[in-house]
Amino acid sequence: MTEMAPGKFGMGAPVRRKEDTALITGHGRYTDDIHPDGVLRAYVLRSSMAHARIKIGDLEDARAAEGVAMILTAADIPDLGMMPNKASVKQPDGSAPVVPPRPVLVVDTVRHVGEPIAFIVADTLNNAKSAAELIEIDYDPLDAVVDTADALSPDAPLVWPDHGSNLAYTAEMGDAEATRAAFDTAHHVTRIEIVNNRLVCNYMEPRGCIGEFDAGTGRYTLTAGTQGGHGMRDVIAGDILGIDAKDLRVITPDVGGGFGTKNFVYPEYPLALVAAKRLGRPVKWVCERTEHFVADAHGRDNLAVAEVAMDANGRFLALKVDLIAAMGAYLHQYGPFIPYLGLTMSTGLYDIPAMHAELKGVYTHTTATDAYRGAGRPEAAYLLERLVDKAAAEMDLAPAEIRRRNFIATEALPYTTPTGRMYDTGEFAAHMDKALAAANWDGFEARARASAEAGKYRGIGMATYVEACAFAGSEEATVELGTDGSLTLLIGTQSNGQGHATAYGQIIAEQFGVDLDKITTIQGDTDRVRKGGGTGGSRSIPIGLPSVLEASKTLVKKIKDLAADKLEAGVEDLELMDGSVRVVGTDRAVTLAEIAAGAGEPLAAREAVKQAEATYPNGTHICEVEIDPDTGDTRLVDYVIVDDFGVTVNPLLLAGQVHGGVVQAIGQALMEHTVYDADGQLISASFLDYQMPRAGDIPDIRFETRNVPSTTNALGIKGAGEAGTIGACPAVMNAVNDALRRGAGVAQIDMPATPSRVWEAIAAARS
Repeated sequence: MTEMAPGKFGMGAPVRRKEDTALITGHGRYTDDIHPDGVLRAYVLRSSMAHARIKIGDLEDARAAEGVAMILTAADIPDLGMMPNKASVKQPDGSAPVVPPRPVLVVDTVRHVGEPIAFIVADTLNNAKSAAELIEIDYDPLDAVVDTADALSPDAPLVWPDHGSNLAYTAEMGDAEATRAAFDTAHHVTRIEIVNNRLVCNYMEPRGCIGEFDAGTGRYTLTAGTQGGHGMRDVIAGDILGIDAKDLRVITPDVGGGFGTKNFVYPEYPLALVAAKRLGRPVKWVCERTEHFVADAHGRDNLAVAEVAMDANGRFLALKVDLIAAMGAYLHQYGPFIPYLGLTMSTGLYDIPAMHAELKGVYTHTTATDAYRGAGRPEAAYLLERLVDKAAAEMDLAPAEIRRRNFIATEALPYTTPTGRMYDTGEFAAHMDKALAAANWDGFEARARASAEAGKYRGIGMATYVEACAFAGSEEATVELGTDGSLTLLIGTQSNGQGHATAYGQIIAEQFGVDLDKITTIQGDTDRVRKGGGTGGSRSIPIGLPSVLEASKTLVKKIKDLAADKLEAGVEDLELMDGSVRVVGTDRAVTLAEIAAGAGEPLAAREAVKQAEATYPNGTHICEVEIDPDTGDTRLVDYVIVDDFGVTVNPLLLAGQVHGGVVQAIGQALMEHTVYDADGQLISASFLDYQMPRAGDIPDIRFETRNVPSTTNALGIKGAGEAGTIGACPAVMNAVNDALRRGAGVAQIDMPATPSRVWEAIAAARS
């Protein structure tokens, strides 16, 4: 079927981001760009030890230091609630895990480096820092456990001695009996152990906040970079401050990246609000980069063992997964749920009749972990796709062939997995075949020989993935017509750089026949936007856009009804274009501004389209690498992606999202190495020690779609924000392992495949 070319606006149009002019010319407005009159600056004194009993010395000198307005310790905020955990997991016996208390400021025991001890407020940041140096902390050091693999050892130091173990919780999934039976009759079993390395988020804009209190109204205002102000408001107000949500306003200006990590409430937010109320002045805190490394939630950090049982033809019969997931020192806001969510995607795109998984969450004396781009689904895809490649090798099958034999057949859709996920649409072999052709997989052997002649190892790897995202729910959208003919969208999602104003705006522009510059998108203000689910789980466009479209249609109908009276024409004879309502085929028209001015009441429409099931984007990534055995350096020489996102809203925005996700995954696969020493000190706590991907590390990414519209989403869209991160790690590491196996006989290497680790693996194999 031939697709129609998209119009100037509307679904599928390659509209350039309207946000970019301000951002790339330095006119963005981030939290640190905001300076309320009389604002004070705050600094957080953090623990320098990973595990110790502490006593805070006399604060008299610090409180009397130049410019100091206030110093808060735990003793000064006894009325504040604990930092909450909002995502419990049911354990096999039906119980919920015990959630250890996590105070806003440490009371008497620190459990990771960077934990906040005191909040110092002064007239300048330098004076706050100077006062912090006058605070004496008496540390009584205790033994620490930092490695996830050591957490459950019998002699491991306990993060929570009263709990009696570093086992935070357990969970199970699947059918243990059916899985055991399949393994008992299997022709062959392939087993793999992998590490999914801990990551530091490192968004471009570190966190920050401004707390304010209006004594006249009794209301607080928090300005902060968030992924959704309404959720932030509800947690801070209800769980920590103990106030009604209506008494806290959260404002989110421009946000320089979120990736899940800005979804959470952090101690600095309520502390800034408390200080602002007590001092009667705004209080501003801005995170420094090294603080971010130790204070903001980390991602990943899993140890996993997976086994797949196969028949003689390489058909998958059953899957077993044993997963140990690091929680850090505390159960963070959504932390326990993240690995559990990942396990629901354990079987991927494959028709695996039985599976069983066991999950152990463990405590360590490290920064807590939580959702990071993909939130459990990248970990699941990485484990499965590494396992499938190993199975292919052991069964003497090509990577594509073992996948083809085991894909869920198109005619079997909708298909419910052993974990209860319901895949509605897809043609999985088709996107793999398209990717194989684009990558010229059949020509790889010739390229590998050429690399070998040059003294390099060349490898190629693939990953076929599926993820669950844009989960069931709705997002209310309100579209308003101004008396000047402009349009305003109010919606509770939150752009962190994705281009929401453009994506939403192009749909509104098509419905109303106006240019994008006539449309303003309001997000990030809990006073102006009634409610909202925020941004996370690739939900904003799939969940938000149907509501935007329906609200636009409802308002267009109202406008046409009013215009029909003015123009003395039938509603069916009217069209909206160029800011006017026009009788088709004539020059009789009335402007939108005239309609709004004469309406007698504000013209607006509000809709919330509900979605009953998640969407399931899927696709194929193929990566080709070349490794220098003398240095261990890995160079990506080609990268091909073919994705099924259901429907493309804006191909430019879509490519940007996919590229960004792939780059983050390449960083995890090849560079980002979070390293603690035995005492719990984070020794990779700066960009000097923690490598991030740069433009020169990334090849041209060849990205195409082969879309099959979703039946669960009103517009056929499948979420796309996290997909690049999910497919890329296994594709890159399968390619790296292929190169090392071919070149040096290396059996296996885990992420991150840094030059030193690659070189060591080659040297060990040679010896």
